[in-house]
Amino acid sequence: MAFIDYYKILGLNKNASPEDIKKAYRKLARKYHPDLNPNDKEANKKFQQINEANEVLSDPENRKKYDQYGENWQHAEQFEKAQQERSARGGGPQTEFYGGDFDGEEFSDFFQSMFGNRTNRRSSNVKFKGEDYNAELHLTLAEVYHTRQQTLTVNGKNIRITIPAGVENGQVIKLKGHAGPGVNGGPNGDLYITFVIADDPKFKRQGNDLYTTIDLNLYTAVLGGELTIDTLGGKLKLKINPETQNGTKTRVKGKGFPVYKKEAEFGDLYITYSVKLPQNLTEKQKELFRELSRS
Repeated sequence: MAFIDYYKILGLNKNASPEDIKKAYRKLARKYHPDLNPNDKEANKKFQQINEANEVLSDPENRKKYDQYGENWQHAEQFEKAQQERSARGGGPQTEFYGGDFDGEEFSDFFQSMFGNRTNRRSSNVKFKGEDYNAELHLTLAEVYHTRQQTLTVNGKNIRITIPAGVENGQVIKLKGHAGPGVNGGPNGDLYITFVIADDPKFKRQGNDLYTTIDLNLYTAVLGGELTIDTLGGKLKLKINPETQNGTKTRVKGKGFPVYKKEAEFGDLYITYSVKLPQNLTEKQKELFRELSRS
């Protein structure tokens, strides 16, 4: 095998930080580990390349040599000196390595010449966490107004969860240990659920407050009275003051949305009245309006 680009193997660029390298390595090692891809030669080959790339780039000294010599390393006198110093030190610091069912002959010529055949250092018993999963749960505003039970199916298993009232659109919760299986006895990955809450046709939510517009007939607006409306929490009786103007806003304290994980706490409900003019008036009704206009 010829020179290979270790940064490309890990999906990184040369400016990648040590933490970037570690994260990329762990993610790819989980994905292509032989235990998760039995009898898959391509995955096994990819896993070997990922280990080789990590072996070099995770060690600051090795990475420096790789960055300096690249594909022209064979023509660098300094490389031989660095290699001799490395041998004198007994191979330098050890790096994390996940083993697999392959032998050292599959490693690239560049890796063999630079670091020697070290693939017999197997770590097939290393434990690491399984892959995390991400999922979306679509709900209506009315559904998240009350605490509710929900059953999810993940990897063929049913998971029953409790969704507290008041969750917000875009909120993420973590279900520990309900994702990909761990390798070599490592812990399972975690399931991250993002709530997607659809817009409601009647109520607009802002934090824990609700906003709505209520139609009000002209007679009630002028004379006042009572009006019963439907809310997410049930029926609500409103007192309408006489001579209520179109666009009048009022606040009903404690009738908004439940506060997340705070039982019996609610935001406020803000109501805007939209006064509707009567239609299909009789002649008598029209005459009454004429009288009013002349007064």
